[in-house]
Amino acid sequence: MPIVRASEIGSYLYCRRAWHYRKRGVESENQAELAAGTDLHHRHGRVVLASGLYRTVGLILFLAAVALLTAYCAAQL
Repeated sequence: MPIVRASEIGSYLYCRRAWHYRKRGVESENQAELAAGTDLHHRHGRVVLASGLYRTVGLILFLAAVALLTAYCAAQL
């Protein structure tokens, strides 16, 4: 009995005909569009990663500013 992977189930539920063609080894005719979509997803992933890093750096800088302000105010007393 062949192994059925979760991604295959998702492909089947999305489009039974595409799943059937893929199982039979038939290549998709829109390779350029598929490559463009893959590239778009990679670029989007990099943007998401960069935004998370910017957020983390911003939070660290904010906490450092609060710590410095607190130390300055304590030194003035």
